[in-house]
Amino acid sequence: MAARTELVRNEVTRLLHASPFRPFVLSLENGDRFVIEHPENIAFEPGNGNGTGSDDFYVISRRLRHYGTFGAVASVALLDTGSAD
Repeated sequence: MAARTELVRNEVTRLLHASPFRPFVLSLENGDRFVIEHPENIAFEPGNGNGTGSDDFYVISRRLRHYGTFGAVASVALLDTGSAD
């Protein structure tokens, strides 16, 4: 489970540092979905690539406040904005 958690955390870190930033969605195992519209909408300790980062994250977006764990994330995907490039 720890390896999966690290993969999810690393993917979120990659998306947060992408240039330009593109919104993405965290889908949890319980069916909840959180849209990360801006890099400042999620906070966590990213770690250093050897699994020492925190499993916890905190989402703040509009009126939504959520504290969760990367272990509960079922998928991470770019937000489909419906625009054709």
